[in-house]
Amino acid sequence: MTADERRAQILAVAAEEFALGGLHGTSTETIARRAEITQAYVFRLFGSKKALFIQVVQRAFEQLTGAMREAAGDRTGLEALSAMGLTYDSLLGDRTALLLQLQGFAAASEPEVRDAVRDSFARMWGTVADTTGLEPVTVKSFLAFGMLLNNSAALELRDVDEPWALGVRTRIQPGLFTHITSETNQ
Repeated sequence: MTADERRAQILAVAAEEFALGGLHGTSTETIARRAEITQAYVFRLFGSKKALFIQVVQRAFEQLTGAMREAAGDRTGLEALSAMGLTYDSLLGDRTALLLQLQGFAAASEPEVRDAVRDSFARMWGTVADTTGLEPVTVKSFLAFGMLLNNSAALELRDVDEPWALGVRTRIQPGLFTHITSETNQ
């Protein structure tokens, strides 16, 4: 296995482990054992457990942000936002990436993690804002709905047959954001 292949393997294993256990609940020993390498090799490649965690969390955000950018294509405005939303919703099925984002927020009491997650979130915001050209209040509303979708997916609400869970799962229609502007929210 080449060094690049080994690195990719460790990142994949680390993503699965950190998604379930978070920064503080996951050991580099477990990651090394699953990757069939030594713990020292993990540290040699990534420097620290925190650096490895940050890298997998950033990759999860980048995957989502890149997919939304690609989904929008040449579209702008609400048409781009709708395409981004459909892609966002479909990507929630990747439980590892979803939980990594949430674990990143959960570990934000660590300054280095907070800064990395803040930067990742800023890139996501910038992608939505720059691609759509929509006002900040519309971008904010879109991303707020995305956070609700994250929580719904993490809680596996698709399996809960209760009125409140059905309400949370209500489909968001593309036209929802047409009235959310700075002018209507003063």
